[in-house]
Parts: sequence; C-alpha cells; structure tokens
Amino acid sequence: MVGNWFHQAANFATTWLPLAFFGILVITAYLLWKTVGMMPRIRPTHMDAGAKSQVTWSDVAGVEEVRAELMEVVDFLKDPKRYHRLGAKVPKGLLLYGPPGTGKTLLAKAVANESGAHFYSASASSFVEMFAGLGAARIRKLFLEARKNAPAIVFIDELDAVGAQRTGHGFNREQDQTLNQLLVELDGFEGAEQVVVMGASNRIQDLDPALLRPGRFDRQMLVPPPDLAGREAILGVHTRSKPLAADVDLKQVARQTSGLTGAELANICNEAAIFAGRRREAYVTRPDFDNAIERVVAGLQQKKVLTDKERRILAYHEGGHALMAHLMGQVSELQKVTIVSRGEALGYTLHLPEEDRYLHTKEELVDWMVVTLAGRAAEEVVFGRVTNGAANDLEKVTSIARSMVFEWGMAESVTSRTMRADNYALSEETKRLRDSEQSLLTDGAYTEALRLLKKHRVPLDRIASALLEKETLVRDEVMAILSDVEPESSASETVGVPRVVAARAD
Repeated sequence: MVGNWFHQAANFATTWLPLAFFGILVITAYLLWKTVGMMPRIRPTHMDAGAKSQVTWSDVAGVEEVRAELMEVVDFLKDPKRYHRLGAKVPKGLLLYGPPGTGKTLLAKAVANESGAHFYSASASSFVEMFAGLGAARIRKLFLEARKNAPAIVFIDELDAVGAQRTGHGFNREQDQTLNQLLVELDGFEGAEQVVVMGASNRIQDLDPALLRPGRFDRQMLVPPPDLAGREAILGVHTRSKPLAADVDLKQVARQTSGLTGAELANICNEAAIFAGRRREAYVTRPDFDNAIERVVAGLQQKKVLTDKERRILAYHEGGHALMAHLMGQVSELQKVTIVSRGEALGYTLHLPEEDRYLHTKEELVDWMVVTLAGRAAEEVVFGRVTNGAANDLEKVTSIARSMVFEWGMAESVTSRTMRADNYALSEETKRLRDSEQSLLTDGAYTEALRLLKKHRVPLDRIASALLEKETLVRDEVMAILSDVEPESSASETVGVPRVVAARAD
C-alpha cells in the first residue's frame, strides 16, 4: 500500500512539477514584459507661441532675476547662429532650486513656450523602478526623443528623487544606475545640439556633486519666495480675471503676506473670490482678501466651545502678545488679535512687517522671543500658573535659540564659531555649553516678558476685557486701548532688546 502511494507521488512529481516550474517562468517573463511595456510613451509637445492656454512671460511674476537668466536660453534656441559666431555654447543644464511653490515648473513651461521648442516634462520619480535597468532605459529613451526633435527642452521635476547622492554601498542599485545614465546623457550633448535640460528641486543639498558640476548643470538658479514688489506683481497676475472692488489695495495685501510663495498667493486670490461668491457679490472686496489670508495662514475657522475660564485665559494670552508687540516698538505693526479659533490655534495675533528683512541682529531675535513668550508670561502674571496653550510659541522660541547658538554664533560666551554636530564631533562639555546657552537666551527673554507685563498690568487687563467682549480686535482698536502706553525704548536698551521684526500668527 505504501509502495503504491510512493510510486504515484513519484509519477506526479515527475510529470507535473516541471510543468509548474515552466508555468512560473512563463508568468514571470510575461510580468517583466508588461512592466517594460508600461514604460510611458514619450511624445514631444510643441509649444506654439500663439496658443492661449500656454504659459508666457506675462504669466510669470516675482522672479525677475531668474527670468532674465532664462531669457538667454530662449534667445539661444531662437537664434543659435548669433551665439555660435562668437564661439558660445548653450548651457547643457539649468537647475532651478528653492522652496516648493515658488514657480520653478511655471518658469520651465514659459521658457519652452517662448522659445517655440519641443517640451518634455517628466517627474524624476517616474524613472525609479524596482527592476534594475528600467530607469536607465527610460532616461535613454527620453533623451533620444529630445535629440530627434531638437530644439527641445527636457524638464525633470523633483530631480532629487533620481539625483540623490550616491552612498557607495551597493553600486548596482537601480537608483545609482539611473543617475549614472543621466550623467552620461548630459555629457553626451554635442555643441551644436539644441537640447537643454532643466531640473527643479527643493533639496539641492541632497543632489550628487557629479550632477552639479559645470558641463552638466552649468547654471544653478535660486527661485526664492518673492519680495514685496514681487508679491504685488504675482497678485496682479492672479487677479487679472477677477473683478476687484475699489477698496482692494494689492500692495497692502502684499504687505500682509510676507514670506508666502507664489502658489500660496494664487490660493489666496482664489479663496477671496470664493468668499465673494458665497456672499453673491459682484466684486471681490478687501474683507474677502482678509478672510482669505487668515484662511491660508491660520487655517479654517473652528467653532470650539470654550468655558468662561478658558476664554479668559485665552484673552490674556493673546492680549500679552499684542501688548508686548506694542511695548517693544513699531517695526512690526499689529494687524489683528483674536480669540476665535482657526486651525489648531485657539487664538492668534497677526503682525505685519513694515518691510522685507533678510538680516536680523541678535537683539532683534531676542526681541522676537520676548514677544513670542509674552502669552505664557501673561498667564503666569494674571493666574499664577501656565497652561499647555503655549506649545507652538515654545517651539518657535526653541527653534530661534537653537539657530542662534548652533549656526549663527549668537550665544553669550561663544560668538566666533558654530556648534553644529554635523561639522565636527562635539565633546560632552561643548554639548552642555550648547544647551546652557540656549537656556540663557530663552529664560532671559521670558524673564523680560514677565517684568514688562507686571509693569503694564492695567493695559493688559484692558486688552483682555475688550477681547472677551468683541473676540476680535483690529489694529485701530488695539492702538486706541494702548494710546497712553509708550514703547519701552529705555528698557530695550538696558536688556539689549530693540525692536520686533517679524510677522507672526500663532
């Protein structure tokens, strides 16, 4: 019996197992063929300058310096002989880097449109695959098509997905092979070829050095958030098709949006139009833009039910921020203070900078920390205890103090070097010194906030009472309440805290 069973099993294994193994091989081969067959078909998109739906230079604002650089590429692709006579060669690669939403993709589309070149757009992540060699094959196919249809522009978005630094561990990784193929293709351009590669990334520090050297990405252009004039121009672009009321001042809106990118400004214009549509208005008004800015910066308004005790604590917290901003100077103008919840914040205080600033002194940064900690200080002065409502304030202050000590040499005792661990190995003594210096900065700012709020307790009570009654106070209302309170210039000179510099909404 057992022998018969064993004989049948042997026959089954001999007959069917080879067939099963062959079937597995066929299925695997089919899946690989399908994977290769799913490689996207790359077709040239010819940019016709007369097409209304395409991006032109008139659609690009706030990045005038970068646009001037890119116009050289447009001129070269339109009239290459003018440059060839002088022995000039078109840059092989142009890298646009900067924060998300600053217009890198928009610039690439404008260049392709204005030059009349064929435009190839691809995300770097589409070249990275699980199977080795597929990404490199896609790179080869992309550049082959571009050369056939020159003049052409190849735009690779999020370049860091394929161009990240090689670690040296596992040289045959798919990502390394794809990057190597991209480097070879960049080196393979002949001088007469009218093919330009444009890349975009917001993590240039992660790109491989071989990708950034001259001869590959020859030009690297920072696309920063726009300044005041740039924001006003961007707002003008995105409101061209929107009927604006007479009370809308785009320059004032630009002042209220310091630090925002072009994408965020476009979102504000759209949100303002939506607010006007909800009210069935024929024009977009100034309050619509105010609501849109709050919606984008602070979040959606929340209907949170707070107890009377919580509302009182919140009123003094936000009142402390508003009063301290006034006491520390007028460089940053108070726009609004409210105890109406938006997003995750139970309340917030909004400030406007009088001008864009790129350099800040140590005293200005300390001043900022004093204003930021004034909410928690007001809780301690009035109620004798603090709450968890200052979590976001503490994060901001910690970040500023960390940068001052770690990167900017603004500590009390260490002023001529940085103390970042990525530069060199830090000793335990240096680490203790680093933590101590941060505590000196933050604790000193908090002590100064307590001193000033105790001194000006009466105006603090007035602001808190007004907030409990109205919930939201605009600048004129706050200034009327504080009309008899002078800025503490003498106290600022004593502790080295001159002025408030940055806008905030916390």
